[in-house]
Amino acid sequence: MDYTGPMRASRLLFILTTLQARGRASARALADEYGVSLRTIYRDVDALSAAGIPIYSERGNQGGYRLLDGYRTRLNGMSALEAEVLFLSGLSGQAAELGLDAACASARDKLLAALPADVREGTSKMRLRFHLDVPGWFEASERPACLPQLAQAVWGEQPIRIRYRSWKGENERELDPLGIVLKGGAWYLVARCGADVRTYRVSRILDLQLLDGHIERTSDFDLPAYWAENARRFEQEQHPEQATLRLSPWGIKMMEAFLPPYSVTHATIGEAGQDGWRTVTLPVGPVRHAAYELLRFGAEAEVLAPEALRSHIGQIARTLAQRYATTQDTPVGDGPMPSTMRSTVDCCDTPLP
Repeated sequence: MDYTGPMRASRLLFILTTLQARGRASARALADEYGVSLRTIYRDVDALSAAGIPIYSERGNQGGYRLLDGYRTRLNGMSALEAEVLFLSGLSGQAAELGLDAACASARDKLLAALPADVREGTSKMRLRFHLDVPGWFEASERPACLPQLAQAVWGEQPIRIRYRSWKGENERELDPLGIVLKGGAWYLVARCGADVRTYRVSRILDLQLLDGHIERTSDFDLPAYWAENARRFEQEQHPEQATLRLSPWGIKMMEAFLPPYSVTHATIGEAGQDGWRTVTLPVGPVRHAAYELLRFGAEAEVLAPEALRSHIGQIARTLAQRYATTQDTPVGDGPMPSTMRSTVDCCDTPLP
């Protein structure tokens, strides 16, 4: 192994920053995390000591390497790209909603002060060139008033009592908050209610109280894994049926604009017929919900199955025809297309928002 190249420099920085962050780490843990031998770690620690870094070892079951209390290092070993990526998170707005805007700004300032001058300039460029906009198109980000208090409870592992408005009505719950998730501009609380872990939309929390005590988090709970599985199951539950329909060329282009991503992702699109129309099979919600969703295509779609969905759309169409009937009806498709719709169609060859 080449002990004089950049690999060793990166490893020495890894050991130094790990000890600075954790306070203590064993040689075995350092070797396993970096994928090297114990002998390599011993040599690296000797090299750090020889360079004047106040690192020492402690014996016993709780032993390991430590840095002298109060010792801190500047981040001169961080590459320009690594420093720039730290400013790419784009979560300053969300940190403010959580009540952490001051801490976020302070951390950013301290990081900038610790960086070399040549690296510091690149971080400003990164913030000017990349921006994270969380909500979807035509949607506003939620700003629940109780969010900072909720973040305090999650961070402090403190139980809470909430008054919550669900689609069934209002109710009260005592919960053990486990985490907060931001999804498409909406905030969600993941909390343990009794023996179950459930998800609550924060904007529907009408009242929140912090309770005395301390919750016990299980070591096997993984928030990202829970959310991924919960989101997958939710999408499946919201689209329990399959629908088969015919779509015009314009309808095919508008699938991403008119249908939820889950339906588009799991759609099967057939070959185009002589008239350019294609047969599409995709997951949909219950009949009433699916009918109003597919009616967005207007006359550019024809539902073939299931019969209950086709019949329901037909009944809606007959009702609308009677309601809007005039003595001088204009055939569907004639006349100029609204400018807003034209702009949408014109951009359909590129991915839609």
